[in-house]
Order: sequence, then C-alpha cells, then structure tokens
Amino acid sequence: NLLQNMYKEDFRNMTEENIASNDSSSAFAHTNTTRAILITVYSVAFAGGGIGSTAMSFVLVKMNSLSVTTTAIINLVVVHGLLLLTVPFRLHYYVNREWIFHMPFCKMVSAMVHIHMYLTFLFYVITLVIRWLVFFQWKDKVEFYRKLHAIAASVAVWVIVIVFMVPLFCIQYGRSGTYDDKACFKFHKELKQDSVKVLNYLTIAALALITSVLLGLQIFILVKVSRKLSTSLWSHQEFWAQVKNLIFICVIIICFLPYHLFRAYYIKYVNDSEQLESYNEVFLSLTALSCLDLLFFVLSGSRLFKQKVGMLRSRLSCC
Repeated sequence: NLLQNMYKEDFRNMTEENIASNDSSSAFAHTNTTRAILITVYSVAFAGGGIGSTAMSFVLVKMNSLSVTTTAIINLVVVHGLLLLTVPFRLHYYVNREWIFHMPFCKMVSAMVHIHMYLTFLFYVITLVIRWLVFFQWKDKVEFYRKLHAIAASVAVWVIVIVFMVPLFCIQYGRSGTYDDKACFKFHKELKQDSVKVLNYLTIAALALITSVLLGLQIFILVKVSRKLSTSLWSHQEFWAQVKNLIFICVIIICFLPYHLFRAYYIKYVNDSEQLESYNEVFLSLTALSCLDLLFFVLSGSRLFKQKVGMLRSRLSCC
C-alpha cells in the first residue's frame, strides 16, 4: 500500500508538472525546427557581429575621423552593438519558450530589430552614395570641416530615431489587441489596421526600388573598373574598394530583401495560417545577420584575404 501511494503521488506530481509546462509554453507558437533555426541564426549574428564590431573599432582608430564615410561606419558599429545587446533576451525566450521580462521590455526588444534594420540600410546608402561621388570624381573627398560637425550629424540622426521611431514602436506597437505576457514578438494583430498595412507596403516598395538602383549602379561601376584595369584587376586597390561596396549591397539583398518580399505575402494572408507568423519571424531573424557585414568588411581589406583570393584565382586559371 505504501508503494502504491508513493507511485500515485509521483504520477500526480509528474502530471501537474506537465500541465504547468504545457500552459507556460502554449503561447509559444514556433515548432522545434523553427525554434532551432531562430536560435542558430541569432547565435551566429551575436558571435560574428561581436567579433566584427570589435575588429572594426580597431580599424576606425586609423581612419580619417572627419570623413563622412567613417562617421557612417561608426554609427553602424553603434547600431549593431545596440541590437547585439538585445539578442541574449531573444535567445533566452527561444530556448525556454517563455517570456519572463514583461511586455514593455518585449516591445523594446522587438522594436530594436526593426530600428536596427532601417538604420543599417540608411547608413549603407549614405556610405555607398559618398563612395560613388568620389568614384565619379564629382567630389575629391567628402568630409566634415570639424569633428564637432561629425558628432552633430550623428547626434541629429539619433535624436530623430529616439524622438520618432522609438515611440512609434514602443508606445503604438501592440495596442490593437490583447497579447499573452508569456509570449513575445507576436504583434500580428496590428496588421488589421489599414494604416499599418499601407505603411508596410510603402516601405517594402521603397526598399525594393532603392536596392534595385543600388545594385544596377554597382554593376555598372564594376564593369567600368574591370574594363579600365583589365589585367591588373585583382591587384588594384580601386577594384577592392568596389568589392567592399558590393558587400553592403549583398547584405541588403540577402538579409533585408527576403524579409520585405515575404512581408508583402504575410500581410495579405496573416489570418489564414498560424505558421506564417513563424515564417515571418525566421525571415526577420535573417536581418540580424547584417551584423556580420563589418567582419566581412575587415576581412576583405586584409592582405591575407587578398593573397588567398589571388592564389585561388591563379590555380583556377591554370586548370
């Protein structure tokens, strides 16, 4: 009888634990596969982004502090750093399947990935336009007159972000419906508003159009450079400068564009399938991989990388 009572008690405890566990994770909508993808992507972004931002910080010390390009890259390091600070909280949620940091903080973490994406895109465009102005010799160099001007320009950008973008996400985000406090990054009910739909469609169209223009211009420049340098192409610094430009555009195409193209489909059919929400979250996670840009940027400028590319090219040409 004693053994039977102990067995019943253990079975009752296990049942209660399973019910409690199911209740806490019921709001977690992602499958194990989706969860594994999200954990992997954000882990890679966190590790690679941290290494890249640190490496670029050392490179920036040697760069011209008055250059507009340098200022844009400094701001890029800052915005990557801010996103990386929020990544551990995302990983904690995906691993434990429960949000324990309250809804206001969830909104802030959720907003940060969007703010990061659009600020990164803005700094890419600024950097590319300035480098192209120099390439086409419309400007010998684009610089601020003083360091104070560079600081003022950066402060102006961040003030706009803090005054307009942050309140838009943190205050208005998540007001259209009731959300479970134990679940995070589930604000699909906002898409029922026509104004939100229109804003999303306009953003998608603008990003796709700008990306197409950037890619077209960069291909034109690369063709022009390859014709000009021909045989000495791989050893010339001007070619590698354009390769660095191409890195930024590739990041936009690989990390930002898929999310926006899927977003157009997601907005239209958001109420038809719960799995669409998980797919949207996966595409959104790809935008965090843009944190790897500075790592690739540093590597593309290293002598060792150029030597390895040269060796690979010579071997392929021999074959």
